[in-house]
Amino acid sequence: MAASLLSMQAAVTRTAVSATQTAAGATSSSASKVRLTAFSPVTSNFHLRTSMLPDTLPLRTTNVRPLSKKAAEEPRRNAGKVFASVNGTGSSPGLPIDLRGKRAFIAGVADDQGFGWAIAKALSAAGAEILLGTWVPALNIFETSLRRGKFDESRVLPNGGMLEIAKVYALDAVFDTPEDVPEDIKNNKRYAGASNWTVQEVAEAVKADYGSIDILVHSLANGPEVTKPLLETSRKGYLAAISASTYSYVSLLKYFAPILNHGGASLSLTYLASERIIPGYGGGMSSAKAALESDTRVLAFEAGRKHGIRVNTISAGPLRSRAAKAIGFIDDMINYSTANAPLQQELKADDVGNTAAFLCSPLASAITGTVIYVDNGLHAMGLAVDSPCVAKATSAPTEKSSIPA
Repeated sequence: MAASLLSMQAAVTRTAVSATQTAAGATSSSASKVRLTAFSPVTSNFHLRTSMLPDTLPLRTTNVRPLSKKAAEEPRRNAGKVFASVNGTGSSPGLPIDLRGKRAFIAGVADDQGFGWAIAKALSAAGAEILLGTWVPALNIFETSLRRGKFDESRVLPNGGMLEIAKVYALDAVFDTPEDVPEDIKNNKRYAGASNWTVQEVAEAVKADYGSIDILVHSLANGPEVTKPLLETSRKGYLAAISASTYSYVSLLKYFAPILNHGGASLSLTYLASERIIPGYGGGMSSAKAALESDTRVLAFEAGRKHGIRVNTISAGPLRSRAAKAIGFIDDMINYSTANAPLQQELKADDVGNTAAFLCSPLASAITGTVIYVDNGLHAMGLAVDSPCVAKATSAPTEKSSIPA
């Protein structure tokens, strides 16, 4: 494999140099050399980068006969073939998502099944360094599972590399500062041995360890009374859902914004219950998601003006994760989505991870304050097509039917 790769690299380099010599009378130019650079220490892969400016072949010199468009593009086509061979994509990279040199902090990852894990994998595959914030009571189990290799299978990236996590921080985003932590939590055995886990302390620790980050992801939510209808939800349960699922994002951005590099991206996860009635998704969680989307717009303005940070949220469809199982009817929600969404397929966590990588990349440099739906189009539907009440109206017309223009 290594010999084959080197042979292909040499072929690309010879093609690029040959095209340059033809265009410039054998005059060498650094603007037309193809060079191989390391892709990422995380994935141990490679990426071909060309320094040729778009549409600058043939070189703009006098006494040079222009190349044909086909000849001018040949080096780029060959470079794309090698990129595809190395990364296993099978096609030219086109507009690659390149997050090399970027660092991401993802809050709310405690296993390998949820959206947070999928986002970590996608960002890692694009070259970003990954830091995680894990809920304090779940930290020991999560780190033990990582250490014992229980997540190794799900750590595999599309390019064959492995998700590498630079550091895992203990985090409870319900508490902003040490002064906010009540005594019963301080003395709780589930928090024993852990320290510096409030939002402010974690932000300070990340700054001390790494200086700055480029991406902030909020992938956590909790509604202690989620199985209760809204009319039966207590004030305490309602406010707890808002605190853990919504204000935690405001707090994260407040304390992490000063160490987010200018041009950085921040992202959260929401759900369609924010704007549609989802019976069974109770306990104030629908209100929390609605508030999260409203806050996304306000934070996009404030963080954008003050820090140059983009703020977006992904409205994801139902996923069979551990967290979703707490709702109690996740299988029914998935079956409903598969039957009624425009795309009749089950949502994968990677679908959300890939969208997150795009939103956190330079390709989305002008997107902020936006809700991006990743739900196979279910949000666009106003009618349940699998309902017996509408079966006739939604059935496909026969070939004999005549529909006036």
